[in-house]
Amino acid sequence: MPPELLTPQEMTEADRLAIAAGPHDGHALMRNAGAAVAMEVLRRFPDFARTAVLCGPGNNGGDGYVVARLLREAGIAVRVFAQGKPRDGSDAALAAKECPVAAEPLEAFEPAVDTLVVDALYGAGLARPLDGPAQAAALRCRDAGATVVAIDLPSGVAGASGSTWERSFEAALTVTFFRLKPGHLLEPGRSACGETVVADIGIPASVLDEIAPKTFANVPDLWRKAFPQPAHAQHKYSRGHAAVFSGGPASTGAARLAALAAARVGVGAVTVLAPGNALAANAAHLTSIMLKRLDDDDEGEAFVAAHAPDAFVLGPGYGLERPVRGRVLALLARMERGALVLDADGITAFRDAPERLFDVAKEARAALVLTPHEGEFGRLFPDLAGEDALSKLDSARAAAERAGGVVVLKGPDTVIAAPGGRAAINCNGSPWLATAGSGDVLAGLIAGLAAQRMPAFEAACAAVWLHAEAATRFGPGLIAEDLPSLMPPLLSELL
Repeated sequence: MPPELLTPQEMTEADRLAIAAGPHDGHALMRNAGAAVAMEVLRRFPDFARTAVLCGPGNNGGDGYVVARLLREAGIAVRVFAQGKPRDGSDAALAAKECPVAAEPLEAFEPAVDTLVVDALYGAGLARPLDGPAQAAALRCRDAGATVVAIDLPSGVAGASGSTWERSFEAALTVTFFRLKPGHLLEPGRSACGETVVADIGIPASVLDEIAPKTFANVPDLWRKAFPQPAHAQHKYSRGHAAVFSGGPASTGAARLAALAAARVGVGAVTVLAPGNALAANAAHLTSIMLKRLDDDDEGEAFVAAHAPDAFVLGPGYGLERPVRGRVLALLARMERGALVLDADGITAFRDAPERLFDVAKEARAALVLTPHEGEFGRLFPDLAGEDALSKLDSARAAAERAGGVVVLKGPDTVIAAPGGRAAINCNGSPWLATAGSGDVLAGLIAGLAAQRMPAFEAACAAVWLHAEAATRFGPGLIAEDLPSLMPPLLSELL
């Protein structure tokens, strides 16, 4: 899967640039798109008793007329139901003229459970709820249990945000063209798409040079070049040193999960920094991971001065009964490089004064990485979390800009955003990660990669992908303790 994601507006520009460069004009691209959809239909669904193609008045509908023509030529009994007529002289009008199947009004569409429905009504460009006959058609498909193949995006799913409305189409298969849109990966749009296929219709990748997209699918090709590569001349500290702050004696496990994850992802040395009353609990479980007593800020400053870790994790199981803000701000101000990963309590501690954290982060030499779930995100960015007009992508991007750091907004469609506008949407999320402690492991993976000099945005993206991929491969029964030990085969493949 290519990493670039295009908004509907950027996809329109890609079409324009491709047509201007040739050799394909708009009608040829439409024919190629329809052919790609027809091929998937014939390959996957050859035995349906009836097939209906629903065509809108725009280019999405034009693709549908091509599909209907090709299915009829292949011997499939197909009916076309149209909402509105294509504009005279448009590519869609040419496709409709070439289609030998007479269009019936969309109001006459009555699917059954054995109907294959090709949704070519509106695609990615619609950013409002369906209404009228289109809304009724979506409801009839749901009520009948019909199988839907969507062209570009199921009608009623917003291409830029993944937003859906109550009466959107739900597809078993979605065929899109050239590049995915954010709506293919952001929930609930991702679920509404079913399986998604990206078809090559003749648009050259060179058009991306002019478009310069800033949104990406989080796949290894996005960050592989920055992934740490081992070298023969390295020793443990040249492979990076990560430090993880531990909670008190009754809450030490989260820090150990983060520390073990950092070690498993390749960092050379890991230290757990524990208060004196938690040393014994940690020492009973740690072997290759070092343990250091740290009770007050003076000891913290001395540790940083003596060892200069390349990355820190603060928050997992840390608690709020000890001063958190001062330690975080002092660390950011003192670190010369690397990253400070704030999770859980490290985020919550700033809920009443997020601007203090953001101001320091913007002046710091080290990178700040925040890893909130939706509730924690709302504590730091209540206005962004409460703005219904913002997609998850928009919210994460705005938060990263405000915070002066990388934001990993977790969920089934985790978004990673950096100051300056770059953002990635994860596409291999796993339901098995909904287990206690998995977020602690993710924080450790990010720190472990950042400690090996991987830039913070790329480190966060890689860690999110590794985290989800490990969970998917393990499957049912996964607990957080399993995740670090699943890293070696994934690293072998990446390296």
